[in-house]
Amino acid sequence: MLGAARRQLGSGPMLGQVLRRLRPASADAARGYAAAGKEITVREALNTALDEEMSADPSVFLMGEEVGEYQGAYKITKGLLDKYGPDRVLDTPITEAGFTGIGVGAAYQGLRPVIEFMTFNFSMQAIDHIINSAAKSNYMSAGQINVPIVFRGPNGAAAGVGAQHSQCYAAWYAHVPGLKVLAPYSAEDARGLLKAAIRDPDPVVFLENELLYGESFPVSDEVLDSSFSLPIGKAKIERKGKDVTITAFSKMVGYALQAADILSKEGISAEVINLRSIRPLDRAAINASVRKTNRLVTLEEGFPQHGVGAEICMSVVEESFEYLDAPVERIAGADVPMPYAANLERLAVPQVEDIVRAARRACYRAVPLAATA
Repeated sequence: MLGAARRQLGSGPMLGQVLRRLRPASADAARGYAAAGKEITVREALNTALDEEMSADPSVFLMGEEVGEYQGAYKITKGLLDKYGPDRVLDTPITEAGFTGIGVGAAYQGLRPVIEFMTFNFSMQAIDHIINSAAKSNYMSAGQINVPIVFRGPNGAAAGVGAQHSQCYAAWYAHVPGLKVLAPYSAEDARGLLKAAIRDPDPVVFLENELLYGESFPVSDEVLDSSFSLPIGKAKIERKGKDVTITAFSKMVGYALQAADILSKEGISAEVINLRSIRPLDRAAINASVRKTNRLVTLEEGFPQHGVGAEICMSVVEESFEYLDAPVERIAGADVPMPYAANLERLAVPQVEDIVRAARRACYRAVPLAATA
Protein backbone atom coordinates (compact mmCIF):
# COMPACT_ATOMS: atom_id res chain seq x y z
CA MET A 1 0.00 0.00 0.00
CA LEU A 2 2.83 2.35 0.78
CA GLY A 3 4.42 1.58 -2.55
CA ALA A 4 1.21 2.63 -4.30
CA ALA A 5 1.10 5.88 -2.36
CA ARG A 6 4.67 6.76 -3.17
CA ARG A 7 5.32 9.73 -5.45
CA GLN A 8 8.25 10.36 -7.76
CA LEU A 9 11.01 12.50 -6.33
CA GLY A 10 10.14 16.03 -7.29
CA SER A 11 12.27 18.29 -5.13
CA GLY A 12 15.96 18.86 -5.41
CA PRO A 13 18.18 19.73 -2.47
CA MET A 14 16.79 22.80 -0.72
CA LEU A 15 19.21 23.87 1.94
CA GLY A 16 17.46 24.66 5.23
CA GLN A 17 18.79 27.42 7.43
CA VAL A 18 19.97 25.52 10.48
CA LEU A 19 20.93 28.07 13.09
CA ARG A 20 22.37 27.38 16.50
CA ARG A 21 22.00 29.52 19.55
CA LEU A 22 23.78 28.59 22.73
CA ARG A 23 21.66 28.39 25.86
CA PRO A 24 23.17 30.23 28.82
CA ALA A 25 24.67 27.97 31.47
CA SER A 26 22.35 29.56 34.02
CA ALA A 27 19.39 27.84 32.37
CA ASP A 28 20.73 24.41 33.34
CA ALA A 29 21.24 25.53 36.91
CA ALA A 30 17.72 26.92 37.01
CA ARG A 31 16.22 23.64 35.91
CA GLY A 32 18.30 21.56 38.32
CA TYR A 33 19.14 18.46 36.27
CA ALA A 34 20.11 16.20 39.13
CA ALA A 35 19.49 12.89 37.35
CA ALA A 36 20.88 13.85 33.95
CA GLY A 37 23.21 11.23 32.47
CA LYS A 38 24.31 12.86 29.19
CA GLU A 39 23.47 15.65 26.79
CA ILE A 40 21.78 15.33 23.40
CA THR A 41 20.52 17.91 20.94
CA VAL A 42 16.86 18.40 20.11
CA ARG A 43 17.71 17.17 16.60
CA GLU A 44 19.09 13.89 18.02
CA ALA A 45 16.07 13.53 20.28
CA LEU A 46 13.65 13.80 17.38
CA ASN A 47 15.71 11.51 15.16
CA THR A 48 16.00 8.75 17.74
CA ALA A 49 12.31 9.00 18.60
CA LEU A 50 11.38 8.50 14.95
CA ASP A 51 13.87 5.66 14.57
CA GLU A 52 12.63 3.78 17.64
CA GLU A 53 8.94 4.18 16.79
CA MET A 54 9.53 3.01 13.21
CA SER A 55 11.45 0.01 14.52
CA ALA A 56 8.71 -0.87 17.02
CA ASP A 57 5.74 -0.42 14.68
CA PRO A 58 5.89 -1.26 10.93
CA SER A 59 2.78 0.87 10.30
CA VAL A 60 4.76 4.06 11.03
CA PHE A 61 6.17 5.77 7.94
CA LEU A 62 7.55 9.20 7.02
CA MET A 63 6.52 11.44 4.15
CA GLY A 64 7.60 14.91 3.06
CA GLU A 65 9.97 17.00 1.00
CA GLU A 66 13.60 15.87 1.22
CA VAL A 67 13.03 13.51 4.15
CA GLY A 68 14.84 10.67 2.37
CA GLU A 69 17.69 11.19 -0.09
CA TYR A 70 18.61 14.57 1.38
CA GLN A 71 18.30 13.22 4.97
CA GLY A 72 15.79 15.94 5.89
CA ALA A 73 16.04 19.70 5.37
CA TYR A 74 17.13 19.97 9.03
CA LYS A 75 18.58 16.45 9.20
CA ILE A 76 15.85 15.23 11.55
CA THR A 77 15.33 12.15 9.37
CA LYS A 78 19.04 11.45 8.85
CA GLY A 79 19.81 7.76 8.28
CA LEU A 80 16.20 6.60 8.21
CA LEU A 81 15.97 6.01 4.45
CA ASP A 82 19.00 3.69 4.54
CA LYS A 83 17.55 1.80 7.49
CA TYR A 84 13.90 1.49 6.49
CA GLY A 85 13.90 1.90 2.71
CA PRO A 86 11.88 4.00 0.28
CA ASP A 87 8.53 2.37 1.12
CA ARG A 88 8.68 3.83 4.63
CA VAL A 89 10.62 7.05 4.03
CA LEU A 90 8.93 8.76 1.11
CA ASP A 91 10.34 11.78 -0.67
CA THR A 92 7.59 13.88 -2.24
CA PRO A 93 7.23 16.67 -4.76
CA ILE A 94 6.72 20.20 -3.45
CA THR A 95 2.99 19.68 -2.96
CA GLU A 96 1.87 19.87 0.66
CA ALA A 97 -1.81 19.45 -0.19
CA GLY A 98 -1.00 16.30 -2.16
CA PHE A 99 1.18 14.39 0.28
CA THR A 100 -0.83 15.50 3.33
CA GLY A 101 -3.98 14.13 1.72
CA ILE A 102 -2.20 10.85 0.95
CA GLY A 103 -1.08 10.68 4.58
CA VAL A 104 -4.57 11.26 5.95
CA GLY A 105 -5.95 8.56 3.63
CA ALA A 106 -3.28 6.13 4.82
CA ALA A 107 -4.20 6.92 8.44
CA TYR A 108 -7.85 6.09 7.63
CA GLN A 109 -6.60 2.63 6.69
CA GLY A 110 -4.76 2.03 9.96
CA LEU A 111 -1.25 3.21 9.08
CA ARG A 112 0.58 5.81 11.19
CA PRO A 113 2.02 8.49 8.91
CA VAL A 114 4.41 11.18 10.11
CA ILE A 115 4.10 14.12 7.73
CA GLU A 116 6.98 16.60 7.71
CA PHE A 117 6.48 20.20 6.64
CA MET A 118 9.73 21.95 5.78
CA THR A 119 8.20 24.81 7.77
CA PHE A 120 4.74 25.02 9.28
CA ASN A 121 4.10 28.07 7.16
CA PHE A 122 3.79 25.60 4.27
CA SER A 123 1.10 23.68 6.17
CA MET A 124 -1.31 26.39 5.05
CA GLN A 125 -1.27 24.65 1.67
CA ALA A 126 -2.63 21.55 3.41
CA ILE A 127 -4.83 23.11 6.09
CA ASP A 128 -8.03 21.68 4.60
CA HIS A 129 -6.72 18.12 4.97
CA ILE A 130 -5.43 18.80 8.50
CA ILE A 131 -8.69 20.30 9.74
CA ASN A 132 -11.52 18.96 7.59
CA SER A 133 -10.10 15.54 6.72
CA ALA A 134 -8.05 14.68 9.84
CA ALA A 135 -9.41 16.62 12.83
CA LYS A 136 -13.12 16.08 12.21
CA SER A 137 -13.30 12.50 10.93
CA ASN A 138 -13.49 10.73 14.30
CA TYR A 139 -16.42 12.91 15.36
CA MET A 140 -18.22 12.85 12.01
CA SER A 141 -17.92 9.05 11.79
CA ALA A 142 -19.29 8.58 15.32
CA GLY A 143 -15.97 7.14 16.44
CA GLN A 144 -15.64 4.65 13.58
CA ILE A 145 -12.61 6.35 11.98
CA ASN A 146 -9.43 7.07 13.89
CA VAL A 147 -6.79 9.24 12.24
CA PRO A 148 -3.42 8.37 13.85
CA ILE A 149 -1.25 10.90 12.03
CA VAL A 150 1.45 13.38 13.09
CA PHE A 151 2.08 16.66 11.30
CA ARG A 152 5.52 17.92 12.33
CA GLY A 153 8.13 20.53 11.38
CA PRO A 154 9.64 23.86 12.45
CA ASN A 155 7.21 26.52 13.65
CA GLY A 156 7.44 30.19 14.56
CA ALA A 157 10.15 32.74 13.90
CA ALA A 158 13.62 31.66 12.77
CA ALA A 159 16.07 34.41 11.80
CA GLY A 160 16.01 36.59 8.71
CA VAL A 161 13.45 34.56 6.79
CA GLY A 162 10.79 37.25 6.42
CA ALA A 163 7.07 37.48 7.14
CA GLN A 164 5.93 34.45 5.13
CA HIS A 165 8.21 32.05 7.05
CA SER A 166 7.92 33.42 10.59
CA GLN A 167 4.50 32.71 12.06
CA CYS A 168 3.59 30.69 15.12
CA TYR A 169 0.72 28.30 14.42
CA ALA A 170 0.09 27.20 18.00
CA ALA A 171 -3.06 29.28 18.44
CA TRP A 172 -4.26 28.52 14.88
CA TYR A 173 -4.33 24.77 15.32
CA ALA A 174 -5.20 24.81 19.03
CA HIS A 175 -8.48 26.42 18.01
CA VAL A 176 -9.65 23.21 16.29
CA PRO A 177 -11.54 20.41 18.09
CA GLY A 178 -10.16 17.01 17.16
CA LEU A 179 -6.52 18.09 16.98
CA LYS A 180 -3.86 17.73 19.65
CA VAL A 181 -1.17 20.40 19.53
CA LEU A 182 2.27 19.90 21.11
CA ALA A 183 5.21 22.31 21.33
CA PRO A 184 8.44 20.85 22.80
CA TYR A 185 11.25 22.90 24.31
CA SER A 186 14.00 20.57 25.47
CA ALA A 187 15.45 17.29 24.17
CA GLU A 188 13.37 15.47 26.79
CA ASP A 189 10.23 17.19 25.52
CA ALA A 190 11.05 16.48 21.88
CA ARG A 191 11.76 12.80 22.43
CA GLY A 192 8.94 12.04 24.86
CA LEU A 193 6.24 14.05 23.14
CA LEU A 194 7.04 12.83 19.61
CA LYS A 195 6.83 9.23 20.78
CA ALA A 196 3.49 9.96 22.44
CA ALA A 197 2.24 11.72 19.30
CA ILE A 198 3.10 8.80 17.02
CA ARG A 199 1.41 6.32 19.36
CA ASP A 200 -1.71 8.47 19.77
CA PRO A 201 -4.90 7.41 17.93
CA ASP A 202 -5.75 11.01 16.99
CA PRO A 203 -4.15 13.63 14.70
CA VAL A 204 -1.35 15.56 16.38
CA VAL A 205 0.20 18.85 15.25
CA PHE A 206 3.80 18.80 16.47
CA LEU A 207 5.36 22.27 16.50
CA GLU A 208 9.14 22.27 16.67
CA ASN A 209 11.49 25.27 16.57
CA GLU A 210 14.31 25.60 14.05
CA LEU A 211 16.51 27.56 16.45
CA LEU A 212 16.31 24.78 19.05
CA TYR A 213 17.39 21.90 16.78
CA GLY A 214 21.09 22.34 17.53
CA GLU A 215 20.75 23.07 21.24
CA SER A 216 21.93 20.42 23.70
CA PHE A 217 20.04 19.50 26.86
CA PRO A 218 20.88 17.08 29.67
CA VAL A 219 18.73 13.93 29.68
CA SER A 220 18.42 11.06 32.12
CA ASP A 221 18.77 7.36 31.36
CA GLU A 222 14.98 7.10 31.66
CA VAL A 223 14.53 9.57 28.79
CA LEU A 224 16.90 7.54 26.60
CA ASP A 225 14.97 4.31 27.16
CA SER A 226 13.03 3.19 24.07
CA SER A 227 9.82 2.86 26.10
CA PHE A 228 9.95 6.48 27.27
CA SER A 229 7.13 8.85 26.42
CA LEU A 230 5.49 11.89 27.99
CA PRO A 231 1.77 12.28 28.66
CA ILE A 232 -0.07 14.59 26.28
CA GLY A 233 -1.85 17.42 28.10
CA LYS A 234 0.58 17.75 31.01
CA ALA A 235 2.74 20.82 31.61
CA LYS A 236 6.10 20.74 33.40
CA ILE A 237 7.26 23.10 36.12
CA GLU A 238 10.76 23.90 34.88
CA ARG A 239 11.58 26.11 37.84
CA LYS A 240 9.70 26.45 41.12
CA GLY A 241 8.92 29.86 42.56
CA LYS A 242 6.56 31.67 44.89
CA ASP A 243 6.16 35.26 43.68
CA VAL A 244 5.02 35.10 40.04
CA THR A 245 4.03 32.41 37.50
CA ILE A 246 5.46 32.60 33.98
CA THR A 247 3.91 30.32 31.34
CA ALA A 248 5.75 29.65 28.07
CA PHE A 249 6.24 27.06 25.34
CA SER A 250 8.86 26.10 22.78
CA LYS A 251 11.82 28.50 22.51
CA MET A 252 10.21 30.99 24.89
CA VAL A 253 10.72 28.58 27.81
CA GLY A 254 14.45 29.26 27.59
CA TYR A 255 13.81 33.00 27.63
CA ALA A 256 11.55 32.61 30.67
CA LEU A 257 14.27 30.68 32.52
CA GLN A 258 16.82 33.39 31.75
CA ALA A 259 14.40 36.03 33.01
CA ALA A 260 13.76 34.00 36.18
CA ASP A 261 17.49 33.89 36.82
CA ILE A 262 17.73 37.68 36.53
CA LEU A 263 14.65 38.17 38.73
CA SER A 264 16.07 35.90 41.45
CA LYS A 265 18.96 38.34 41.91
CA GLU A 266 16.37 41.02 42.62
CA GLY A 267 14.56 38.93 45.21
CA ILE A 268 11.69 37.86 42.92
CA SER A 269 11.06 34.11 42.86
CA ALA A 270 9.50 33.17 39.49
CA GLU A 271 7.83 29.84 38.75
CA VAL A 272 8.32 28.85 35.10
CA ILE A 273 5.78 26.51 33.51
CA ASN A 274 6.72 24.75 30.26
CA LEU A 275 3.29 24.15 28.72
CA ARG A 276 4.47 21.34 26.39
CA SER A 277 0.87 20.72 25.31
CA ILE A 278 -1.13 23.60 23.82
CA ARG A 279 -4.23 21.51 23.18
CA PRO A 280 -5.19 19.97 25.54
CA LEU A 281 -3.97 22.73 27.86
CA ASP A 282 -2.96 21.83 31.41
CA ARG A 283 -5.29 24.32 33.06
CA ALA A 284 -5.03 22.56 36.41
CA ALA A 285 -1.25 23.07 36.63
CA ILE A 286 -1.50 26.70 35.56
CA ASN A 287 -4.23 27.54 38.04
CA ALA A 288 -2.52 25.68 40.87
CA SER A 289 0.63 27.73 40.28
CA VAL A 290 -1.27 31.03 40.14
CA ARG A 291 -3.10 30.19 43.35
CA LYS A 292 0.33 29.85 44.95
CA THR A 293 2.11 32.87 43.43
CA ASN A 294 -0.97 35.13 42.98
CA ARG A 295 0.52 36.62 39.80
CA LEU A 296 0.70 35.57 36.15
CA VAL A 297 2.84 36.46 33.13
CA THR A 298 2.05 34.63 29.88
CA LEU A 299 4.71 34.43 27.18
CA GLU A 300 4.53 33.44 23.51
CA GLU A 301 6.09 34.62 20.25
CA GLY A 302 2.85 34.42 18.27
CA PHE A 303 0.45 37.25 17.57
CA PRO A 304 -1.35 38.62 20.67
CA GLN A 305 -4.96 38.64 19.45
CA HIS A 306 -6.77 35.35 20.20
CA GLY A 307 -3.42 33.86 21.24
CA VAL A 308 -2.42 31.08 23.60
CA GLY A 309 -1.72 33.66 26.31
CA ALA A 310 -5.22 35.08 25.92
CA GLU A 311 -6.70 31.63 26.53
CA ILE A 312 -4.51 31.11 29.60
CA CYS A 313 -5.49 34.51 30.99
CA MET A 314 -9.18 33.70 30.56
CA SER A 315 -8.75 30.32 32.24
CA VAL A 316 -7.18 31.98 35.27
CA VAL A 317 -9.87 34.69 35.37
CA GLU A 318 -12.57 32.00 35.27
CA GLU A 319 -11.04 29.66 37.83
CA SER A 320 -8.67 31.67 40.05
CA PHE A 321 -9.63 35.34 39.79
CA GLU A 322 -9.94 35.79 43.55
CA TYR A 323 -6.33 34.64 43.99
CA LEU A 324 -4.82 37.34 41.75
CA ASP A 325 -2.96 40.14 43.54
CA ALA A 326 -2.04 41.99 40.34
CA PRO A 327 -3.27 42.35 36.76
CA VAL A 328 -2.22 39.54 34.43
CA GLU A 329 0.70 40.46 32.15
CA ARG A 330 0.61 39.12 28.58
CA ILE A 331 3.76 39.09 26.42
CA ALA A 332 3.49 38.17 22.75
CA GLY A 333 4.98 38.99 19.38
CA ALA A 334 4.17 42.34 17.81
CA ASP A 335 0.84 42.49 15.98
CA VAL A 336 2.56 42.95 12.62
CA PRO A 337 3.92 40.68 9.88
CA MET A 338 7.49 39.70 10.77
CA PRO A 339 10.02 42.26 9.47
CA TYR A 340 13.03 41.02 7.52
CA ALA A 341 15.54 43.54 8.89
CA ALA A 342 17.36 42.10 11.92
CA ASN A 343 16.87 45.15 14.13
CA LEU A 344 13.13 45.27 13.44
CA GLU A 345 12.81 41.50 13.76
CA ARG A 346 14.22 41.67 17.28
CA LEU A 347 11.62 44.28 18.20
CA ALA A 348 8.83 42.07 16.84
CA VAL A 349 9.47 39.04 19.09
CA PRO A 350 9.61 38.90 22.91
CA GLN A 351 13.01 39.37 24.54
CA VAL A 352 14.25 38.42 28.01
CA GLU A 353 14.10 42.03 29.18
CA ASP A 354 10.39 42.18 28.26
CA ILE A 355 9.69 39.25 30.59
CA VAL A 356 11.73 40.79 33.40
CA ARG A 357 9.85 44.09 33.12
CA ALA A 358 6.46 42.35 33.08
CA ALA A 359 7.33 40.29 36.18
CA ARG A 360 8.50 43.42 37.98
CA ARG A 361 5.20 45.14 37.17
CA ALA A 362 3.23 42.14 38.40
CA CYS A 363 5.21 42.20 41.65
CA TYR A 364 4.90 46.00 41.96
CA ARG A 365 8.66 46.39 41.64
CA ALA A 366 8.60 48.60 38.53
CA VAL A 367 9.68 52.21 38.84
CA PRO A 368 6.70 54.53 38.15
CA LEU A 369 7.06 56.51 34.96
CA ALA A 370 6.66 59.78 36.88
CA ALA A 371 9.72 58.95 38.96
CA THR A 372 11.89 58.65 35.87
CA ALA A 373 10.76 61.94 34.30
